[in-house]
Amino acid sequence: MNVTEIFLKDWRNLAEVNFFPDVATNIFLGQNAQGKTNILEAINFASLLRSRAGKESELIRWGETAALLRIKFLKAGISHELAIEISSERKRRILLDGNPIRPKELIGKLNSVFFSPEDLFMFKSSPMVRRKFLDAQISQAVPIYFLELTKYNRLVELRNALLKKIRDGSAQVDELDIWDEQLAFAAEKVINKRLTSIYKLNFLANFIQEKISAQAENLSVVYDLRGLDSQENISANFLKELRARRFKDIQSGSTSFGPHRDDLKFFVNGRELKLFGSQGQLRTAALALKLSELQFLKSETGEYPLLLLDDVMSELDSARREMLLEFLRREKIQTLITATDRAYFPTETFGKIFLVKAGRLTDGV
Repeated sequence: MNVTEIFLKDWRNLAEVNFFPDVATNIFLGQNAQGKTNILEAINFASLLRSRAGKESELIRWGETAALLRIKFLKAGISHELAIEISSERKRRILLDGNPIRPKELIGKLNSVFFSPEDLFMFKSSPMVRRKFLDAQISQAVPIYFLELTKYNRLVELRNALLKKIRDGSAQVDELDIWDEQLAFAAEKVINKRLTSIYKLNFLANFIQEKISAQAENLSVVYDLRGLDSQENISANFLKELRARRFKDIQSGSTSFGPHRDDLKFFVNGRELKLFGSQGQLRTAALALKLSELQFLKSETGEYPLLLLDDVMSELDSARREMLLEFLRREKIQTLITATDRAYFPTETFGKIFLVKAGRLTDGV
């Protein structure tokens, strides 16, 4: 996959930005709070409709009523144009090649991997952060997974609403029967796809971890099915566990276990990274995971996704920076990198350089 043109208008602090990325590496230099990250986040939003902004309306530049994102890209040798308009006055519009599409149809069209300094601490963050990492990866590779996950989460919401009604005396306990059966069936689909993906991710991440650490470290990823003791007969065991937890769930008004509460555990040389990992091991494992995410998406789709690196060069030591840049050059992965210092990159010609200042983009040297 290759992005050929990016246009942003009134997106966060970006008044109007239009540029043509290099097929390899693109470096965006500038001080903090100038708009570098906004460029990368806009592209990532086009992949997953996910933003760090609290509300989509916050993506619109202050004083304006609408923001526009337009990206031209090649996928499997075919040209496409994706446009997303966010307005404070009407519903969001998504167009692919001039035709309106629904949000669920967008996932998997423009694949990207986003790597920020926060990812370096993913292992010590909440389980939700790790689930989002896994779900984003699978959704882009297998778009139907996004639909199955959405359905599962909706069923959890409906079951939780019913639990509260039962607790308040406005519904009967046996009304849970039909919802529990549907939830168990939906959960099995989500869990099976996660298990399959983690099996591949495990192999790729460990291969890269060994390479980065000069064969000194093995990395393993384990899916922690909280509440399920076995990966066999998932639907039946899930339903059994739901029924065993009914009284507890009614009291709390929420579903106490399932894919929405599961977690990922990471081990380096058999020791859990979250508990025993050094800062160096945490950074190496985070880098290995992101590079394995690239490889995973390529193995599933046939092409590397776009790589977005937001100010991670300052968080990596020189050895890891050199390894990362060499990997990108060798694999010919189109990459957009933000940084505050040109010194993080080789002195020789290295893709395109753009300068970002006060929401405006100019060609660098």
